[in-house]
Amino acid sequence: MVANIFKDIPDCTREEIFESIVSAHHIQIMRITSMGQRSPDDFWYDQDDNEWVIVLQGRACLKLKESAKHVVMEPGDHQLIPAHTNHRVEWTDPDEITIWLAIHYK
Repeated sequence: MVANIFKDIPDCTREEIFESIVSAHHIQIMRITSMGQRSPDDFWYDQDDNEWVIVLQGRACLKLKESAKHVVMEPGDHQLIPAHTNHRVEWTDPDEITIWLAIHYK
């Protein structure tokens, strides 16, 4: 069965939605939909796995704690986040749905 990453987008106006597309032994591929969400103040992701993320639609900004770097992402932009790199979502576009593809792997 063929699926389309841009179809059946859930209502993400209240909260960010994480959907698993593929999950195997050492890899998970997720579609994330956002609209105006951001990480809570003083919250940092600290993941055991590496994460590669790409914005397919919309806009967002990641913040990497150690470098204090802000990474503004637009469609096509991608970022590798090595395991245990503290990061957060500073903002997602409040006027348009942002669709991310995230790959978590060892």
